Amino acid sequence: MALQNQRKANVRLPPEVNRILYVRNLPYKITTEEMYDIFGKYGGIRQIRVGNTPETRGTAFVVYEDIFDAKNACDHLSGFNVCNRYLVVLYYQSTKAFQKLDKEKKKQELEKMREKYGISKDK
Repeated sequence: MALQNQRKANVRLPPEVNRILYVRNLPYKITTEEMYDIFGKYGGIRQIRVGNTPETRGTAFVVYEDIFDAKNACDHLSGFNVCNRYLVVLYYQSTKAFQKLDKEKKKQELEKMREKYGISKDK
């Protein structure tokens, strides 16, 4: 075990690698238990969040205890076939999430200003 930890300490991972995986193209009827079965083979999992709204169906976040387990799962499960659907497994990138929120916030502010000043969209 000590040798394994020593190897991990000497490994340099790419900057995008983190403990949180974003999974797309999941079957809509997949359960959290099935997700634990699939992703738990690669290490300890802290949390799994499966999307349940119309916008998030077919997606999930998987949070591993260890960054090396997350990397191993991403390497092995990207393209894995589940119920005739090939999983897309990516590292979660908070900067992209914030950019998306910023765009949505700007759209909402623009709509409020249009309403306030009586400007229609087609102008």
